[in-house]
Amino acid sequence: MNQVSQVLADAHRREWGFVLAATVRVAGNLDLAEECVQDAFVAAMAAWTRRGIPENPAAWLTTAARRRAIDLLRRDRTLRGKLPLLVGTERAAEHGDDPDDAEETSVIPDDRLRLMFTCCHPALALEAQVALTLRLLCGLTTAEIARAFLVSEPTMAARITRAKKKIAVARIPYRVPPGHELPDRLDAVLTVVHLLYTTGHTAPEGDRLVRPELVERAIDLARMLSTLMPDDREVRGLLALLLLNDARRAARTDRDGRLLLLEEQDRSQWDRATIAEGSELVRQALRRGRPGRFAIQAAIAAMHAEAPSYEATDWRQILGLYDALLAVWRSPVVELNRAVAVAMVKGPAAGLLALDAVAGDPRLAGYPYLEAARADLLRRLGRRAEAAAAYRGALQLATNEAERSFLAHRLDEVTAAPP
Repeated sequence: MNQVSQVLADAHRREWGFVLAATVRVAGNLDLAEECVQDAFVAAMAAWTRRGIPENPAAWLTTAARRRAIDLLRRDRTLRGKLPLLVGTERAAEHGDDPDDAEETSVIPDDRLRLMFTCCHPALALEAQVALTLRLLCGLTTAEIARAFLVSEPTMAARITRAKKKIAVARIPYRVPPGHELPDRLDAVLTVVHLLYTTGHTAPEGDRLVRPELVERAIDLARMLSTLMPDDREVRGLLALLLLNDARRAARTDRDGRLLLLEEQDRSQWDRATIAEGSELVRQALRRGRPGRFAIQAAIAAMHAEAPSYEATDWRQILGLYDALLAVWRSPVVELNRAVAVAMVKGPAAGLLALDAVAGDPRLAGYPYLEAARADLLRRLGRRAEAAAAYRGALQLATNEAERSFLAHRLDEVTAAPP
């Protein structure tokens, strides 16, 4: 890949959401904005090859996409009547001058965050809000989003298509909601940021365990949300959760890229400053009232991060936190994680029983971590043949090469072990 192609690929990974969000403000229509951003990337390949790579590729792409949008709007004065999602005045569309800019900028200071709140419109189902935002703004593929929601790719593609159609039919404008409406959209926005981080923390596929550009984007958005809504405990909880998990990034693989489990990690490599920041945010999030799902998840992450060693981890308290989490957020993934905590407190046989209780949930069909957890519990019970079968099942489902390598190594261990 030549240098121009490499820079463009990097800009697409890191800057797509920023360029799209900035272009929507001029185009007033999401589909038109997407088309213009795609055109800008195509134009960049030719222009940068001829003239050299600009000092600020993102700014170049944003300017090119916005100018393309203005040009298309000027050419077709009837576009406003044909497309239902135009916002602002014609002058705003042509000149990029939104009469509400001053007010909107004061409420939401970043175009990506503004568009995220806009996509999370309460007229759409929560899952549709989240999926649409992840697809359009965060640049995740439909397959990646489907994995996050534990559904098939065709099912998720249909949901995204229906959401787009509903926006068009209902003539939902791409506007920044006034400040008093932001709390009603907050849960969807927090879910988007969390799933964006999760996709970066453990990449669904490929040979990298982590996609740092997604992790950094999610943390950046979480920090902006914290600035925007400093008194919201769930916002603090989300930021804490991301920071506490990301503090372990350097220790999650060895020099050869091999995946290291929590008990294998060198805790001296953990980022203690980040852990301290995250732990303080957890304390603030738990200080008053009933905590929400992100605050409780952050509390669990803090228990792991603050334990001096794996053996010193307070698994009983973690199990209690999982029980509290299930009371506010009934999720099969949470139940799966709770089963692991049960195994640490009461032994692998009790953990396996807890795992079996949730294994029949259809949302976990095809979820590789279910089979991986089962395999580990069976291995710890000495049931090697069953463990080997579960590891093979997990291997068939896993698509990240670091995780596949780890599972293959464990499979070799249980099949090579003497009876």
